[in-house]
Amino acid sequence: MTTHKLVFKAGPNAFDTIQRHGFAIDRIGTIAGASGGAKWLVLSQLDRAILANIVPRLEGPVHLIGTSIGAWRFACYAQSDARAAIERFEHAYIEQSYSDAPDIHEITAKSREILRILLGENGLTEILAHSLFRTHILTVRARHIAASEHRLILAASLMIAASLNAISRSTLAWFYERALFFDARDLPPIFDIDDFPLQRVMIRKNNLDDVIVATGSIPLVLSGVKDIAGATPGMYRDGGVIDYHLDLPHSDPDRLTLYPHFFDRIVPGWFDKKLTWRHPDANHVDRTILVSPSAEFVSSLPNSKIPDRTDFENYAPSERIRIWRTVVAACEALAEEFNDVIEKGELAARLTPL
Repeated sequence: MTTHKLVFKAGPNAFDTIQRHGFAIDRIGTIAGASGGAKWLVLSQLDRAILANIVPRLEGPVHLIGTSIGAWRFACYAQSDARAAIERFEHAYIEQSYSDAPDIHEITAKSREILRILLGENGLTEILAHSLFRTHILTVRARHIAASEHRLILAASLMIAASLNAISRSTLAWFYERALFFDARDLPPIFDIDDFPLQRVMIRKNNLDDVIVATGSIPLVLSGVKDIAGATPGMYRDGGVIDYHLDLPHSDPDRLTLYPHFFDRIVPGWFDKKLTWRHPDANHVDRTILVSPSAEFVSSLPNSKIPDRTDFENYAPSERIRIWRTVVAACEALAEEFNDVIEKGELAARLTPL
């Protein structure tokens, strides 16, 4: 029995269409990217495969919709030399180092440094002018005590928000406003979502770097970003707080969404990670194709796990770097299998329902 390294799942419409007519790459209208911090390293080789073998066959405009590390990955996708940007990002991310007891300010400064490396000299300009991609980034504007940078107050706000969220996800609106920073050349499928209060702000050169930092600003780990240009004044934080795995309408009518993901499931919000009863809206993924590492592949990685933020605490810096390099090298097999499935037209046979 062949053990696959990748899992391919599709929502009902995408599943039916591909089974009946095959997979037409030019129907992809969105690429989605979730929050997940260091988990992105398991996708960096897959990102290279998508850039090499999917992107040249796309017909624009194509929406890049991301939160947190998903938005950072897409800041690479939308540069003129996307592969070089991915390589810069991967190297800077793996090699990041800190003092023995880094505080929130040191970690935030390192995040800004990594972003500067990722963007290179002309990254901001290239993202905003990209002929194919339209970059859209979700953050949250913190409200009331959730906007505090005082550690104890912020921690209390997170505990209260998590407790109320367990009762109803809608209570997050008491603490956070969803903020969509969008490319105005073509509006994304999520432009009119209304399940949470929504602020819409055009992405411009004078706010894009702050937006990318904000969407990855995990509360208590990194400082929030205050008063982003063009947006309502306030404290902006990690977009994954509300939209952890993008439980949102991904696709424009008659287009498909490609969703390279760390997992074969979608968790709606950051506070829902342990809520087994909290499920995403099936309608949101009707035309979505989700690609993720298989459980068998993950079990073959060091310590049988995908990298995550706890690795900073659990390993000495040199050991963490060694493990992360090993993971990235192992994930070349994911890219090879993905390319093989696409080139041989085997996607329909590999799909299971999402």
